[in-house]
Amino acid sequence: MKEPQSGRRPLIAANWKMHLLRQDASGFCRTLRSLLPSSPNVELVIFPGFTLLPTVAQELVGSTVAWGGQDLHQEAKGAHTGDVSGEQLADIGCSWVLCGHSERRQNHRESDRLVGEKALSARRHGLQPLLCVGETSEERQSGRTFEVLDRQLEAALAHRPQPFVLAYEPVWAIGTGETATPALAQKAHEHLRMRLGETLGKAWADEVRILYGGSVKPGNAAELGAEKDIDGFLVGGASLDPASFSGIISNSGFG
Repeated sequence: MKEPQSGRRPLIAANWKMHLLRQDASGFCRTLRSLLPSSPNVELVIFPGFTLLPTVAQELVGSTVAWGGQDLHQEAKGAHTGDVSGEQLADIGCSWVLCGHSERRQNHRESDRLVGEKALSARRHGLQPLLCVGETSEERQSGRTFEVLDRQLEAALAHRPQPFVLAYEPVWAIGTGETATPALAQKAHEHLRMRLGETLGKAWADEVRILYGGSVKPGNAAELGAEKDIDGFLVGGASLDPASFSGIISNSGFG
């Protein structure tokens, strides 16, 4: 069993993306609650689609599992058709929100600056931002991984959205079945923590949780979770099945 580093409680989050309907979500939550111990040693969060938030909230209220939004607008309110505000997410009981997921950065052309503004908006409404950073296959192959991570992190920290959690998600490993080796993932996490220390101080950086996201499954959770600077996972496809997600939790080595 891996001991938490510097008091960092492990966190495992499920990102359902644009999957599942209300009946699916309800069944998932009920099954997951039956599979979890009454007091899990890891913090758990589910990020369902916006239409599923009321269902998830109803099923998870009073449990040890929190829920959050997959995105938010940087403004508190206004004429922004199709968007959702931090205030609206908090109103339905969300305590978390994803900011800067690679699919938002790519498919919706979200800039580093915009991601930082969204993280700040999340904090203003009492939400914990889960900030996602990571490089594409092309960027890795050209040796620019750390350059990309530095740029993304600098833009987010410019707004000081404290506290927050980071998720390193190598874009080339998302939904591809390809996973960064534990050594590669650890190197990226170590680099991010070093940069946090340079900007915010080592003591503060030692407390920041950095999750790994990229084709995490029950079969590779233990090997990844054993690395010193990996404090949990942001799980995509494998989080759509409660048995698979609970398998990641139990196999992670986080206790």
